[in-house]
Amino acid sequence: MIASVSREFQLQIQGFGLTTAEIHYHLPDHPSLLQLYVWQEYDLAPDFPTLKGFLNYWERELEGALHSVRVAHHRLLQPAEWRAVDGIIAIH
Repeated sequence: MIASVSREFQLQIQGFGLTTAEIHYHLPDHPSLLQLYVWQEYDLAPDFPTLKGFLNYWERELEGALHSVRVAHHRLLQPAEWRAVDGIIAIH
């Protein structure tokens, strides 16, 4: 794609939406206590490959055991909202 277009816009055109995950995990030193971590990235619903990769990394590399994950997802651009225009529009 064009280098001057932001990565986020390119992802949205490809069908990615903004995904927010609320991750609750057990503190390593105090397992009875829960901590909250908020993760946000562009991902593809309903499979969420980016989020799954992050959670796999978490389980493999970090000490805090996962308790629960709550996910919200929204496609910011819908197919009908964007279309390529072939031509020049003059504004007075």
